[in-house]
Amino acid sequence: MSTEITPEIVATHGLKPDEYERIQAAMKREPNLLELGIFSVMWSEHCSYKSSRKHLRGFPTSGPRVLQGPGENAGVVDIGDGLAVAFKMESHNHPSYIEPYQGAATGVGGILRDVFTMGARPIASLNSLRFGDPSHPKTAWLLEGVTAGIAGYGNAIGVPTVGGEIAFDASYNGNCLVNAFTLGVLPADKIFRGNASGVGNPVIYVGAKTGRDGIHGATMASAEFDESSEEKRPTVQVGDPFVEKLLLEACLELMQTDAIVGIQDMGAAGLTSSSVEMAGRAGNGLDMHLDRVPMREEGMTPYEIMLSESQERMLIVAKVGREKDVVAIFEKWDLDVAVVGSVSDTGTLRLFWHGQLAAELPIDPLTEGAPVYDRPRQRPADLDALQAFDPATLPAPADLGSTLLQLVARPTIASKEWVYRQYDHMVRLGTVVRPGGDAAVVRVEGKKGVALSADCPSRMVYLDPYMGGMLTVAEASRNVSVVGGEPIGLTDCLNFGNPEKPEIMWQFAEAVRGIADACRALDVPVVSGNVSLYNETDGKGIFPTPTCAVVGLVPDIERTSTTWWKEAGHEIALLGTCTGEAGGSEYLVACFDKTAGLPPRLDLSREKAVQDAVRDMVRAGLLASAHDCADGGIAVALAESCVMGKPEGGLGAKVKVPGTARADLLLFAEDPSRVLVSYDPAKRAEVEAMAAKTGAPFAVLGTVGGDSLEIEGALKVPVKALARGWRTGLTRVLGLADSHYPDEVASTAAPV
Repeated sequence: MSTEITPEIVATHGLKPDEYERIQAAMKREPNLLELGIFSVMWSEHCSYKSSRKHLRGFPTSGPRVLQGPGENAGVVDIGDGLAVAFKMESHNHPSYIEPYQGAATGVGGILRDVFTMGARPIASLNSLRFGDPSHPKTAWLLEGVTAGIAGYGNAIGVPTVGGEIAFDASYNGNCLVNAFTLGVLPADKIFRGNASGVGNPVIYVGAKTGRDGIHGATMASAEFDESSEEKRPTVQVGDPFVEKLLLEACLELMQTDAIVGIQDMGAAGLTSSSVEMAGRAGNGLDMHLDRVPMREEGMTPYEIMLSESQERMLIVAKVGREKDVVAIFEKWDLDVAVVGSVSDTGTLRLFWHGQLAAELPIDPLTEGAPVYDRPRQRPADLDALQAFDPATLPAPADLGSTLLQLVARPTIASKEWVYRQYDHMVRLGTVVRPGGDAAVVRVEGKKGVALSADCPSRMVYLDPYMGGMLTVAEASRNVSVVGGEPIGLTDCLNFGNPEKPEIMWQFAEAVRGIADACRALDVPVVSGNVSLYNETDGKGIFPTPTCAVVGLVPDIERTSTTWWKEAGHEIALLGTCTGEAGGSEYLVACFDKTAGLPPRLDLSREKAVQDAVRDMVRAGLLASAHDCADGGIAVALAESCVMGKPEGGLGAKVKVPGTARADLLLFAEDPSRVLVSYDPAKRAEVEAMAAKTGAPFAVLGTVGGDSLEIEGALKVPVKALARGWRTGLTRVLGLADSHYPDEVASTAAPV
């Protein structure tokens, strides 16, 4: 701790010179190396939200169901009958790019701890993933490693991975995105929080031993990548799902007692963030004896102990005199447990090493007193030209059927079965609607369930961040409504490039503004979330990707829906309209290598009307199927409804798509606020009346039946051809081994 603090050491900690001056002012002296390390992680973007906090304050975060909004480990929403759900989404982007298996696995482990720290038993997980161009030499390796990491951790701990989304684009070549979501169930009147209250209360370390893995992980996640990124592999943590399972059960058992005052996951910044944040929320201080921390490596220093991000650890503040109860439970589950300190009224964090004071820091500057920046914002100079591009100036394809086959085989659109087949989505036997559709549905208790969906049309956000932010909320909410869920809460993972670039900061601010406006209009509060910045490599940033996951309440899991046609002769109708607004569509990229145009405009009142209508229809048992129109437009949605039911494809359809736009734009544009429904023709009057009641546009398109998808005046494609293209698109294009279709692929994926 006697190391001289030089400008070079300050810089290696990710701190700017003016920030170091602020640290000196807050401490009224020079910090030692341990104190500098603690400030560096607490003031990192990952922990302090110093570039984003100003804008996040615009989110709507309250509502009649909200029991806990942002600021805790996870948000909590009331679902009635004395029950609540806790949920959150977090990023593990940088670690996953460096070491995909452990990066993704520890992302799952971390988000699970965020949820069960609140007192909730996790019952379902989702993920939202982004990878580079399918032809990039690293894409297949990253996809395989990330998928294996998610499966390896989630399957072992026994929490089903029930859904998610995956997209591919060259903008992610140097930075994949791995966003993990978990939801758990808890009694509505028994929420646990990360609070170090009660002067004299003991501070107890529980879980796995502390090692040297993950040191400066939060700092690494708050910086750009370059050609030396592989050298950051030691900052990637290593997870153990079997220890996490023991920790989960031990914590939930302890929560049945009245011994806990506060509990916090040791996530980013490890013991530092958990202790500082708990003390900050309570307005107290902590005294901790670091030599009492269970360690798995010889010769560890206080600096390493405080900054380690070893996994499967928690910090507990217990009631005085209840130490033995805590120790007994964790020893029963064969976990390390040690009383490492106590709560003080000093407002400082005092760290001792073998009886000697090693560090003394004021709590407030580490938490609420951390820097908050209003960074310069500037609209990108090329955005006007990109938005001015008119897709109608491009030549129309001669064969729309071939175009549809090309689109359904695109890895972003094609079946993700190769991925989710590796996840155990039926463990606990609560999954009602399985992966592959618009949203998953999971049973909570009795007939009550929740619907879950994560989404982000990142190309739309790139072309118009404000509209893209609104479209993100609308699509995630619509997916939930399509299966009969009432959207009741949202968590986000805001993935952007370098906020020190005015163009990136403008994208962020506009996208956040769009998300906030859509959440207000659709009455979906933001209850938790995460910001991931500096997703850049060698100065090239990702598409702005503000992923949103929406949770919906399903009162009766026997009244939900799936995407595919059920019976020949059923009628097909569209809720919504087709305008042919093709800007930012997958069609333009697939056929013309164009990322341009103005994204389709979102009418929030129409969006709400369509969602209300389809939800009412599903809950009334009127529909045989319901499917959101998204990537690839209405033609792809029709094709998916033909092929999703059976491996070789199901029933065909004969339809006419209404609209005045050019045929290719009409079929492949990604206009929002549209849902395909099918139903027994005898129920048409009831279906139409429900649409009229909410004000949702309604048009009958045609009927289910036959062995082809036929769109009048445009195309006729055999269902088997659509099914083969859709089911093998991901594995064939990425060269992934697939035992279901061995003649289609030869594995070429290898570490780079």
